[in-house]
Amino acid sequence: MLGSAAALGLAVPLSGLTWAAAPGVTRDMASAAGAWLALLDDRQRRIAHLAWSSTQREGWHYVPRGRPGVALRQMSAPQSAAAWDMLGTLLSARGREQVRDLLRLEGILGELTSNPQFRDPGNYALVVFGDPAGQNPWAWRFEGHHLSLTTVVAPEHGVAVTPVFFGANPATVPKAHAHAGFRLLGAEEDAAFGLVRSLEGEVRTQALIADRSLGDIVSGPGREASLQRYQGVPLARFNEAQRGGVMRILELYAGTMRQEVASAALAKVRGAGLDNLHFAWAGSPAPGRPHYFRVHGATALIEYDNTQDGANRVHSVWIDPASLFGRDLLKTHYQGAH
Repeated sequence: MLGSAAALGLAVPLSGLTWAAAPGVTRDMASAAGAWLALLDDRQRRIAHLAWSSTQREGWHYVPRGRPGVALRQMSAPQSAAAWDMLGTLLSARGREQVRDLLRLEGILGELTSNPQFRDPGNYALVVFGDPAGQNPWAWRFEGHHLSLTTVVAPEHGVAVTPVFFGANPATVPKAHAHAGFRLLGAEEDAAFGLVRSLEGEVRTQALIADRSLGDIVSGPGREASLQRYQGVPLARFNEAQRGGVMRILELYAGTMRQEVASAALAKVRGAGLDNLHFAWAGSPAPGRPHYFRVHGATALIEYDNTQDGANRVHSVWIDPASLFGRDLLKTHYQGAH
């Protein structure tokens, strides 16, 4: 179990406006960002260090494409090491390993599709918006195919880290490959299957929102706030073990972040009331067939879809609806500044 917010000295206001992490997180991020930017040449810095007002700051996506910033394949060894140091200011050990595994999976996808130039583990880019050394808000994003990590930093107030996107293609590496059976998001999927199998009677009926999978996540890029209505069954109808199953899913998603950030996020969810969370399922309850699940509340939205490519491609997003792109954090910052 992750440590409590109070024990870590975290600011988690009862109003739920923000879940600011310990001051050390913002200092670590600013230091790491400055160190990475200092290693870039002038040309790299022009594409890697953009204005806070840039329209690309909220322009996240998870498809393979060109992105603002400097890609790993364009970095020298010291620059790449500094980029991973920066990721280390955000992610837990498990989160860093998950990102490394995702990049390896992109290479595996290139082998399986005989298209390694397109499925390139080096096509993951880091970009900074605003001035990490100043007192005004700034942001950074590390992103590539099936991965998007967006972090907003408000000095003296904290950080916000959603939307977070992790995907997996293939969801399970096929038998013909040397890494057969590897599942990048297997723990998350197994936790959800264990939960849905435990549901019975009216509770199970209420949780099932569609006989067929939805086909993809709903709250994708540009649609982050599209899910306004809760669906499925509220946790108030779950028994203790089933509530624990939902918390296990939340802990897996939050647990990709360093402990200070994860603990504050989970404390915010608990503060909003676990009974107010809703769990929803669509599609088959059998592994290997198209399925979708959702955990949704005032301070947490998790979507997981495994439909495409014969139920062997996962799209998954974690959003804090109350702090999308850190907007509540920025409001607190600007109110304090003025």
